Amino acid sequence: MTDDAWSADETLCVHPPKPDMGGFKSLSPPLYRGSTIAFESGEAYARRNDKGPDAYSYGLHGTPTVRMLEAQIAVLEGGVRAVVTPSGLSALVLVMQTVLNAGDEVLIPDTIYPPVREFADFHLARMGIAVTYYPPCVGSKITEWLSPITRLVLVESPGSTTMEMQDIPAIVASVHQQGALVCCDNTWASPLYLKPLALGADFSVEALTKYAGGHSDLLMGSVAVRDYALFEQLKRTFKLFGLGVSPDDALLVLRGIKTMAVRLAHSSAVALRIATKLRERPEIEAILHPALPEFNGHDLWQRDYNGAGSVFTVVVRREFRASLAQALDAVRIFSIGASWGGVHSILAPMSLAGLRTVQTDTSEGPYLRVSIGLEREDDLMADLIKLLEQLRPEVAGVREEVVSQTGDVKC
Repeated sequence: MTDDAWSADETLCVHPPKPDMGGFKSLSPPLYRGSTIAFESGEAYARRNDKGPDAYSYGLHGTPTVRMLEAQIAVLEGGVRAVVTPSGLSALVLVMQTVLNAGDEVLIPDTIYPPVREFADFHLARMGIAVTYYPPCVGSKITEWLSPITRLVLVESPGSTTMEMQDIPAIVASVHQQGALVCCDNTWASPLYLKPLALGADFSVEALTKYAGGHSDLLMGSVAVRDYALFEQLKRTFKLFGLGVSPDDALLVLRGIKTMAVRLAHSSAVALRIATKLRERPEIEAILHPALPEFNGHDLWQRDYNGAGSVFTVVVRREFRASLAQALDAVRIFSIGASWGGVHSILAPMSLAGLRTVQTDTSEGPYLRVSIGLEREDDLMADLIKLLEQLRPEVAGVREEVVSQTGDVKC
């Protein structure tokens, strides 16, 4: 074997022949992995950034698979562009790091997703950015909280755990009049049930981890914008922070989105029926669900939303709250953990201790956050009843006796 032949074999191992793709058309999106992006010439490499934020320059900044997901998010949100990030939290952080500078102020609803509060208090304060928390239900009276240095206002509707509804159009109109921007966390409703950009928000953020991924096996977030100049700014910050996502995960989200409408329609309908039934239980003080007629803010839900998410909150009566953590041991179908939006139903006891600075009259909990998945409705209801009965000593004692006698629990 000659040196040339050996060299040719080594090269062929690295450079296989390209198959003819004519006649092949898959219904599944293609997976493009890659760190290095190859260019046709030295000149093409030198001009690689001429297309601005849409250019392919390095795999960290996006492959065609990732760009396909970003395009689909933008279409669903009604935006001009979207960026996907490693998590929902990183999406919100990306917006804040893009918009805010030292000397600016950000207004944050008191009901914000707790890690955002921690980021604001710990990191933004160190950057010389003022952080002000406001009551979520102020509506157009947000003007009372705005100042000459306010640059960004966050909204999250419904709010974390206690589910307060915000008047997004009223807030947007007041904030824009002051020359500031609005970013909406739209994870609960998804773009299928609420389109914040159509209501005037400048940014719409999603935790794709939840409904879009849909199977509790990935982490991802997105930011959609209605202004191309904001997209350019976001993309620049995105690159500087190295916030690339795996194309493999992007492909999973693309697949999850295909069934998102069907999954969400089912789980949200079941969630509302279960929430309605639970209102009659003696162990419960209140059910916090925007689609219930008696819920404060139901009118805003009716006006702005096309549907309800699959997550709601149960407030157990005060005398039973201390028993909630132990009672959770009784469930068999629900999983206990963080996050939601997948095929599995999940329960999470939530404490607000130290997490509210404006609504100081709000109970610290614990509250019970309920996320409905795809299990049979009757089974889920029976599991919840079993949990609630464990809160009442007289009922729990009878059930324990039945178990000891028969080896089974009679619901």
